[in-house]
Amino acid sequence: MEHDAHAEAPPHAVPPPEDATVDDWAREDAEPMPVDSGAAPAEVAAADSAADASPEPAAEGVKEIESSLQSLELKSNVTAQEDAQEVEDEVEQTKRHLNVVFIGHVDAGKSTAGGQILFLSGQVDDRTIQKYEKEAKDKSRESWYMAYIMDTNEEERVKGKTVEVGRAHFETEQTRFTILDAPGHKSYVPNMISGASQADIGVLVISARKGEFETGYEKGGQTREHVLLAKTLGVSKLVVVINKMDDPTVKWSKERYNEIEAKMIPFLKSSGYNVKKDVQFLPISGLLGSNMKTRIDKSICNWWDGPCLFEVLDRIEVPLRDPKGPVRMPIIDKYKDMGTVVMGKMESGTIIEGDSLLVMPNKSHVKVIGISLDDSKVRRAGPAENVRVKLSGIEEEDIMAGFVLSSVANPVGAVTEFNAQLQILELLDNAIFTAGYKAVLHIHSVVEECEIVELIEEIDMKKKKEADPKKKKPKRKPLFVKNGAVVVCRIQVNNLICIEKFSDFPQLGRFTLRTEGKTVAVGKVVEVPSAGSPTF
Repeated sequence: MEHDAHAEAPPHAVPPPEDATVDDWAREDAEPMPVDSGAAPAEVAAADSAADASPEPAAEGVKEIESSLQSLELKSNVTAQEDAQEVEDEVEQTKRHLNVVFIGHVDAGKSTAGGQILFLSGQVDDRTIQKYEKEAKDKSRESWYMAYIMDTNEEERVKGKTVEVGRAHFETEQTRFTILDAPGHKSYVPNMISGASQADIGVLVISARKGEFETGYEKGGQTREHVLLAKTLGVSKLVVVINKMDDPTVKWSKERYNEIEAKMIPFLKSSGYNVKKDVQFLPISGLLGSNMKTRIDKSICNWWDGPCLFEVLDRIEVPLRDPKGPVRMPIIDKYKDMGTVVMGKMESGTIIEGDSLLVMPNKSHVKVIGISLDDSKVRRAGPAENVRVKLSGIEEEDIMAGFVLSSVANPVGAVTEFNAQLQILELLDNAIFTAGYKAVLHIHSVVEECEIVELIEEIDMKKKKEADPKKKKPKRKPLFVKNGAVVVCRIQVNNLICIEKFSDFPQLGRFTLRTEGKTVAVGKVVEVPSAGSPTF
């Protein structure tokens, strides 16, 4: 009897799946298959085995239909995701991207200001801030908690000094920013150089606290050195924020603000900044967040009518880079992550997933298999973006910081010597700048020992403006030059480095020379050996 009951079941059990399939075809895979239909084939199979009838082909048909539906569904999902991604990319592209480097003397409050910006723009939640407050309190350093957002490793937190260049991202209505928090301590200037060489604009943080501005500004203070380096490394616009205005020794005093501004302007002019066009001063309190996201309340500071920090950053105009130019991306770091990933800033050109490029000076042919900006994957990246590019065709150990990712058709030159115009800033005591002088060369992300092999001519900047070019006498080569001199010389390095003439690619043609922890000269590349040859 039981057997009969089972035998009668199939006529009732089989039709629903067929109906479901007909239904689904009619709907043209508008929605996923219903859950029951997944169970239906199992019922059909059970019924078949019980009845020993032969509607097997029907069950197979159902399975085929289902699998084709699933593949259709998968395809449509993938294309939908890709379309959404493309739209997202386009939205992203409409916002310009700027790199902001925070520079200034040690303890001026750079990391605190950076942390406060992230907090105000909603990148850090209250809970994290409370955690940092507690941590800082435990170290009896209550006022440092904002800096912990930028200073992530333990050494930095214990000493309260930034060592590495911190990175973080935030957005305003018109712009996406990458903050580069440079170390202020003189021991870490090489790290600061690598941060500033990626920046478009600089925020020079100055402490208004009595005695702190003076230490940073006087000889040996980092305020001066950082400004000079920033100018040399191509930071064309500077926002000078006078921080710690809430300090008991300052109390938002207009006199103190004016005093600092009056001392800084002549120095900024002498460093090569056009103060009216390229520099903006404003008072802030990094710890309290005053005058950063919103303009300061008149009850706190009644004399300041200017904009707040976010407004200034949003309005800054920076020269546009060429998205259609040859690809140039100096590599600042590399790591392994299911392939070789390189990090750097696109100085020129655009890269798209699937592009074939060259890693110079190795001349290794590589293929771009992935691009990500601020931890989100994208298909393309244009100039001024900080990107991570996943490459195939090269091992991680074959890449070094200072190598350049460049286009195959127009690769960057690789040389071991070049001619440069140098301005001598401050030589070490008793040092003479002459042929045979050795220093450390910092150019984009390259750090390489170099030697001056020949002084070609000394340029007198005063006479240069007055002199008639037709009456120019052939100059004899100087044997040595002193502080403040401008000289054209030939520089040699031991390993191949990727550089360009300053006139063609300013970002790959400006450099600094340092010796024993001091910046001794800044310069630009004026001539490189002809293409394909590393020497003259």
